[in-house]
Formats: sequence, structure tokens, C-alpha cells
Amino acid sequence: MNEALKTMIANMPAKTGRSLQEWTAVLKTKSFTKHTEAVKFLKEEHGVTHGFANTIVTLSKENRAQPEDLLLTQYKGKEGLKPMYDKLIAVIETIGDDITVSPKKASVSIIRKKQFALIKPATKSRIDLGLKLRNEPITERLESSGPFGTMCTHRVRIESIVDVDDELTSWLTAAHNEAN
Repeated sequence: MNEALKTMIANMPAKTGRSLQEWTAVLKTKSFTKHTEAVKFLKEEHGVTHGFANTIVTLSKENRAQPEDLLLTQYKGKEGLKPMYDKLIAVIETIGDDITVSPKKASVSIIRKKQFALIKPATKSRIDLGLKLRNEPITERLESSGPFGTMCTHRVRIESIVDVDDELTSWLTAAHNEAN
């Protein structure tokens, strides 16, 4: 479990009024067919912020995979990409202490108050980083969102660890700042 997720779980009682175990018990009293329905329930009925609600629902699912398991699955057969992912996460964690790193089945959502980045192992040799940047023009490196559709405004192809550089960090920081 990464440090950001551990911190989020530790801060959950102070920030949401209940521990993860207590929220799990609350969710078990309802029957949700979709992840988004449970998130909406926590936000609307209990006033939980989106980042916490999403994390609670993700971690509360019965027979849930642990975040590490989700990452192992994502990078199976793409192990060469994992150092790039690790460097991306290290950079993201320096941007702010209000960030949630939320692994999913095929990608990792990076959330402040709302998602501002998405990391996806696209091929055996490339990670796609989706960003939400309202005021950045499309460039050769900062492409249109492509496969991310409306979830992101831009995509950066990361094919080497050196691609996680100062320019990429500045885009991540800008996306974080816009996600308030």
C-alpha cells in the first residue's frame, strides 16, 4: 500500500467521521449495482468528499483486490514499465499532501478534489498519462486526450524514465492546481 493511501485511511476518521471499517459496514447495509452509485450515496447522504468516497467504495468491496494486486495485474507482462510508474508516483506525491492515488483494474486515478490525472500502461513499452488541463494547448508532446476521451483533456506518452521530467512535473502540478 502506498504512503498516500495509508495516510488517507489513517486520516479517514478525522476527515469523514468514520473509519474505513465503519464505512464498510455502512455500505453493506445497501445494495449498489455500480461503483458510482455507492460513491454518490456517500457524497450525498453522508457529505463525504469525492476522493474519500471513491477510496472507501474501492476498498470496501467484498473480495476486493488490494491496490498492490491491481498494480501487479496492470503491469503483468509489462514489468519494464513499473520503474516509470514508480517515478511518476514519487513525483505526484511531492506535488501536494491532498492527493489520492487510487488503483483500478486497468489504470490508476490521481485525485485531489476531483481526478486530475490518470496513469495507464498502454502497451508493453509505453505508459499513457492522461491530464485535465483546461488552458494548455495541444503540442507534439502534450497531445489531445486520445483514448482517454472526456476523462482527460491531454495525453503524454511515457516511453522512458527520462520522460518523467520537469516539463511533465509542471503539467502535473498545473492539473493538480486546477482540480480544487
